[in-house]
Amino acid sequence: MFIYQRKNWPNFVWNTESLISLLGKVHNLQGKIFGQMDAIGFELRSEAELRTLTLDILKTSEIEGEFLNPQQVRSSLARRLGLVIPDMIHSERDVDGVVEMMLDVQKRYDEPLTTERLFSWQASLFPSGRSGMYKINVGRWRDGLSGPMQVVSGVLGNETVHFQAPRAETVSDEMEKFLIWFNKENQIDSVLKAGIAHLWFVTVHPFEDGNGRIARALTDMLLARADNDRQRFYSMSTQIRKERNRYYTILENSQKGDLDITLWLEWFSTCLLTALNSADEILNKVMSKHRFWDKYSKDLFNKRQIKMLEKLLESFFGQLTTSKWAKITKCSSDTALRDIQDLVNKGILEKDNAGGRSTNYKLSLD
Repeated sequence: MFIYQRKNWPNFVWNTESLISLLGKVHNLQGKIFGQMDAIGFELRSEAELRTLTLDILKTSEIEGEFLNPQQVRSSLARRLGLVIPDMIHSERDVDGVVEMMLDVQKRYDEPLTTERLFSWQASLFPSGRSGMYKINVGRWRDGLSGPMQVVSGVLGNETVHFQAPRAETVSDEMEKFLIWFNKENQIDSVLKAGIAHLWFVTVHPFEDGNGRIARALTDMLLARADNDRQRFYSMSTQIRKERNRYYTILENSQKGDLDITLWLEWFSTCLLTALNSADEILNKVMSKHRFWDKYSKDLFNKRQIKMLEKLLESFFGQLTTSKWAKITKCSSDTALRDIQDLVNKGILEKDNAGGRSTNYKLSLD
């Protein structure tokens, strides 16, 4: 029996006493983070938000096995946030769609959630009307013509059914109840409401595809309401991605359990607490980058050096060599070597002894 087949669905219950300490830690850390962000000024807040939203979009897609281009996501976000960043590139329509959905979630968090708004989110995730090779219903509830909506794993002919969603003909009524609760319920702790909304939405599974990403978007929307802020400085999806296997296990167990969802809410709140703690990493990177450019504000750099230093400060992947420098900046190897040597002489780059045969370089930062 699935949870939606229980007699009192969707009247969830939970043990408040077992959650109260955890919720206290979450709310205290939320306040601390926004206090820190208030103190650093608009420019650095915007940089922190750009980093956070980029991670959030990349990771919520990765949970579903879809890997977006990080530079495209960052560029698409920067354009829509009115930010100027180095090396901005063109972004594909599928990237823009996810970005538009997430910005609508964050910037319009205080507006009502409606059927049409959900339809537009789901359509933005699948601008071609296809999920991979398959044509899907976009911008409307699933119709059930292709059979029951199931979450399965395993090879064809030997699948394991982890979950089967409610019948398609019940989706409209189920979502009407959900939307009324989402927009009007204000007696429940904000973190608990975000956790309940996530489980409830993904259990109804109203769309043919995109349910997981939209459930996580709804989580972000309710957390934004709790923070009462249009900027996001921590990423729940990044932490869920790290705990992906546990996420699916606790979700499956909850959907096959009864209406007491205490264990789900404990996991959800703990996951959020870890995500909040990780926000310090984003702030530290932003502050480190700010201190770097402030320290070398009087030094002269050419465009190639500025481009590569930005990449290094954004956590450059792989080893930096003259050939990689030349390829990225589209210059000759001799020019790349001169650029690098100039930065070595200024004490900004140093040789990396772990590089092996070829000479590698890394930032020399305090």
